[in-house]
Amino acid sequence: MTLMELGNGFLTEVGIALNPELAGISRLFIQGAMLFYTAAFLSFAFHLSRLASLDKAARQTASKLERAGIILLGIAAVIHGVGVVLRGISASRVPWANMYEFSITGSFVVVAIFLLALKIKDIRLIATFVAGFNLLILGTADTVFWVKVQSLMPALQSYWLVIHVLVAVLATAFFNIAAALSIAYVFKTAKWVQASKAKVVATFKRVLDLFPDIEKMERLAYRFNIIGFILWSFTLIAGAIWAERAWHRYWGWDTKEVWTFIIWTIYAGYLHANATRGWTGKRSAWLSIVGFLAILFNFTIVNLYFKGLHVYSGL
Repeated sequence: MTLMELGNGFLTEVGIALNPELAGISRLFIQGAMLFYTAAFLSFAFHLSRLASLDKAARQTASKLERAGIILLGIAAVIHGVGVVLRGISASRVPWANMYEFSITGSFVVVAIFLLALKIKDIRLIATFVAGFNLLILGTADTVFWVKVQSLMPALQSYWLVIHVLVAVLATAFFNIAAALSIAYVFKTAKWVQASKAKVVATFKRVLDLFPDIEKMERLAYRFNIIGFILWSFTLIAGAIWAERAWHRYWGWDTKEVWTFIIWTIYAGYLHANATRGWTGKRSAWLSIVGFLAILFNFTIVNLYFKGLHVYSGL
């Protein structure tokens, strides 16, 4: 029998206590993190503009802006992490059962991996992208994807939720960083950027010149994509095992299953083309970007507009 009990802001369903008030506090932390992500984004943007400046005095102040940006990004990540944890506590489960929760958790993992990888100095220049991306994701989550805290549907009530989704989040984070490096590669090698004499483009070109050489960026993107691909492969396998437990079949050509496989195929093609056919340079970078766009399509369009057993937008 299902027990529904309303009182003091708590809802208990099938023995699971929900705490809407704590979920509201979690949302405030997420909004607070957005403020610090904004400040970090501006610090990194000014840092790049100062580095690219022709004024020597301006270039000398760039390092201070970078340090400030990293500190602000770290503070944002801590506040963000607290918001994610509070959302999980308010629901008495892991906080990734709908698009809002997946967004706040996934973006936290992105910034956490980036901060852990800061020892690789060559990726510091994509900090502007990471801060801006997290700000965009959290802004969308807070305004479009937000839903009240709720209990899990029966199909999601499994420890495979933790395994399958956690690995998917980690894979997405690595793909995200690789995509940022690939985007920088595409712009740095774009002929119109190199040929243009417009003042704005010239400034943009000086910023791109700050990035590592294109071979190094390509290698870094490749390494991040390898890790992401391994994790995504496990995501696909874990999803099949979970599907068998939940619906008594490993594969059913559900929309989400198909798109997960399409993404796997794109990255498998990317790695295979790089390793065996020497498919490097712009084609490789564009394939990396297409793969990440497929992930974004899978998360947004598929969840919002397609029907299927795996569509858990919560909206």
